[in-house]
Order: sequence, then C-alpha cells, then structure tokens
Amino acid sequence: MGAHADAAVEPATLPGDVQQIGYIVRDLDQALASWLELGVGPWFVMRGQSQTGTYRGRPCTVPLSIAFGNSGDLQIELIAQEDDTPSIYREFLDSGRDGFHQLAWWTTDFDATMRSVEAAGWPVVWSGDGGGAARFAYAEPPAGPATIIEIMELTATTDGMATLVREAAAGWDGRDPIRSFEQF
Repeated sequence: MGAHADAAVEPATLPGDVQQIGYIVRDLDQALASWLELGVGPWFVMRGQSQTGTYRGRPCTVPLSIAFGNSGDLQIELIAQEDDTPSIYREFLDSGRDGFHQLAWWTTDFDATMRSVEAAGWPVVWSGDGGGAARFAYAEPPAGPATIIEIMELTATTDGMATLVREAAAGWDGRDPIRSFEQF
C-alpha cells in the first residue's frame, strides 16, 4: 500500500429487506397503464403534490404526482415531476433516462441508518421531512444495482400507507385499478 492509501470505508448497514422500488416516469398515466397490463395493482395515486427538500445542498420544492402499488410485499413507486425545477428527478430525466431509479429501505431508526450511510461515504443528494410525516434521504452508493438508495423513516403514517397498498394488492381482482389516496 502507498503512503496515501484511503482509509477503509465500512459498507452501509441497511435495515432488513428492500421495501420499495422506485421509477421516475415522464407520463404517470402511461406508466400506470403499463403496470396494469402486467396485472400489478391497484394503484393509489396522489396528484398535484409538492415535495420540499434539500437537493445537492440547496432548498428545493418540486410539483409531482406519485403512485404506489404492490407486487407481493414489494411496493412500487412511480414518480412524475410536473415541471423543470432542478431536482433529483429532473436530473435523472435530463440524463436521457426514465424508469428504474431507486431501491428503498424503511427504518424505525432513521438516525442510526443515516449514520451508517454517512460512515459508508455515500453522499446524500436529496432529503427532507415529508411535510412532517416522515424523514427521507436519497443517497448515491458508489456502485451497485441502483442509482439511488432511499432511506425512509417508518412512522405511523408511512406504515399505514404501506399496509393499505399491500393489503389492497393481495388477491386484487382487477376492479377499481386507479384509486386516489383522498378516497381513504
């Protein structure tokens, strides 16, 4: 080893299994139709939302619509940003990509998980508090199967939403494929 060798970095310790896979899409309705053709649903949609956070060190608010569905225990999230505000989502789209973007882990100890992400040297590129509902952070791992690793705080609100979506998908008969969270 040379005199300037980097100190060993510990891998991040992520809590349990991947809970969600996230896709950045240009057209939410087209994406929903594609997933429904595969038999995945029902989908719970929140349109016209505003998400505020810190994007690469700067305050940022983006208008977006989001949809959640499950395939078994795995939640699928579709995110469609509705303008050109610089954000983690627009960055991905502007690079010419759309589709698979992130793997998400949910944690009851957000602070401990984030200490592990920091110790692994993963830069946090998007973070916020979900309007007070739950903290989240998107980190860039050095390599691997996902561009982004999302850490989501598991709270009563996020657990309740996840349970609703998962239970609706269990034995879903194809009826009422697009649902609004405002219905519940």
